[in-house]
Amino acid sequence: MSTITIREALNQALREELARDEKVFLMGEEVAEYDGAYKVTKGLFKEYGGKRVIDTPITELGFAGLGVGAAMAGLRPVVEFMTFNFSILATDQIINSAAKMLYMSGGQFNIPIVFRGPGGSAFQVSSQHSQALESWYAYFPGLKVVMPSTPADAKGLLKSAIRDDDPVIFIEQERMYGHKGEVPDDPDFTIPLGVADVKREGKDVTIVARSLMVPIALKAADQLEQQGVSCEVIDPRTIRPLDIHTIVESVKKTNRVVVAEESHPICGVGAEISTEIMERAFDYLDAPVKRVSGADVPMPYAKNLEDLAIPDVNRIIAAVREVAYLD
Repeated sequence: MSTITIREALNQALREELARDEKVFLMGEEVAEYDGAYKVTKGLFKEYGGKRVIDTPITELGFAGLGVGAAMAGLRPVVEFMTFNFSILATDQIINSAAKMLYMSGGQFNIPIVFRGPGGSAFQVSSQHSQALESWYAYFPGLKVVMPSTPADAKGLLKSAIRDDDPVIFIEQERMYGHKGEVPDDPDFTIPLGVADVKREGKDVTIVARSLMVPIALKAADQLEQQGVSCEVIDPRTIRPLDIHTIVESVKKTNRVVVAEESHPICGVGAEISTEIMERAFDYLDAPVKRVSGADVPMPYAKNLEDLAIPDVNRIIAAVREVAYLD
């Protein structure tokens, strides 16, 4: 085991997959000579050259389409968006080409492509650069959506995503690139897509959290333990396919659940998880499912307002206490 950051874990995954399979290549804005806007691709251009690590113009729709065509031809592109906010410009290629090509070709064309980059809130970059878009992509059949919360998950899930024969949306949290954790040294270490992880075991309340909300939920669980409430924290890791089985089994044990997310509440992933819990485990619930979501407003620029828009430890604690009927 090595203790490294999420940024370093992603870099390891890319380096190892480039070495393992010559069909893998990277492209995106500033991924090569500049080593990536967030240094996730640091050193890869020098090691693998301009045919495997490619700087693109500022044309998201164009290079996303190039990636889809390369995948149809048998390559395995990893396409970086400098931020997933910019992927909005490429949604025609992602949604109408990558997601649908296998189905529309009658199974003739797999699209083994990964679209990756930072998403969700950053630090005071305002409304157009702080959006959580995972529910968009999870809506469309044909796309897999992955959101890691630890260095080990980042590495293992990215390697699995690159090896997958379907298009994968891989959303990293910009605020979390510097988070550290233990990662196996095995170059073949992978984590299967579609498998949730129990980050903390508990018996009183289930907290379902993803991405940035995982460390926040764990901090809340630590404080709640001191208040006599035992929380189980589950990280779905993959939004589509969703491992609802692991979540439901936890709810059957705890009988109470809080779903925490930084994205907007309307038509979000939290709404989907809440509905599936109600459909599959209603008779086990001793309280309604409680959601803790980001504010239903464009992300403010002002630091004090930004802090209010993103769920924190206190909001999760309050939600847990509410479903446990402690307040």
